[in-house]
Amino acid sequence: MSQSNLAQFSDNHIRKIWHDEQWYFAITDVIGVLTDSRNTNSYWHVLKKREPQLLTICKQLKLKANDGKNYKTDCANTEGVLRIIMSVPSPKAEPFKLWLAQLGTREIAEIENPELGYERITELYKAKGYPDDWIGYRLKTIGIRKELTDEWKNRGIQEGQEYSILTATVAKGTFGLSPTEHKALKGLGKENLRDHMTTMELILTALGEEVTRSVAVDNNAQGFEDNLDAALKGGEAGGIARANVERIMGKKVVSGESFLAAPKINEIK
Repeated sequence: MSQSNLAQFSDNHIRKIWHDEQWYFAITDVIGVLTDSRNTNSYWHVLKKREPQLLTICKQLKLKANDGKNYKTDCANTEGVLRIIMSVPSPKAEPFKLWLAQLGTREIAEIENPELGYERITELYKAKGYPDDWIGYRLKTIGIRKELTDEWKNRGIQEGQEYSILTATVAKGTFGLSPTEHKALKGLGKENLRDHMTTMELILTALGEEVTRSVAVDNNAQGFEDNLDAALKGGEAGGIARANVERIMGKKVVSGESFLAAPKINEIK
């Protein structure tokens, strides 16, 4: 288990995973720290039945277990963990809250100085075996994607389905197939498509999304329909660029090639 996916509180290890631009922690590991329970799964099962509202703060994310295999695991972000602490009487509650606050301070520092966050993500990718040049392009797509989603949020787009539709629209225009079709072509399941793109695919992805953002800003797009039009134009720009690249290089940009076939990466969004 990579140390980058472990947080340490006192002598206890807590599994964590980077998801949706923040850390999520294994709830059973948190319960183990707070209660010293030998059967944290049962404790969590009883707690969920007693307080079903806790289910709303959970996400099932794949984490590595003691047997070395990845399993779907109930996880919560920092806010969710603080809510769980309220439901688990423990003399360790206060020092654990302080520990979370220290982690949060680091996250705030990364927000104020994004280079710190990029340094951490770079180390995660290096640990997976990616070369420096690919990592540079991947980081660029992460930055452009965040700028685009920030614009969508400010322009009245609802997270979830509307984000997915707009994202798929840009991708379809750029590559001629949807993200789902693109993943199927590469033989991927739930893995992050962008973590398996070639350098050229990453460049075209960034181009399509940056044009989408620029059109939305220039036209002051508001609401879903306006931003859908911007996404169509961004996809069109990406598609034109792809066609030119293919004409000059004499081969298709999109293929079943996965940049890093093994290990598969699903932790960074």
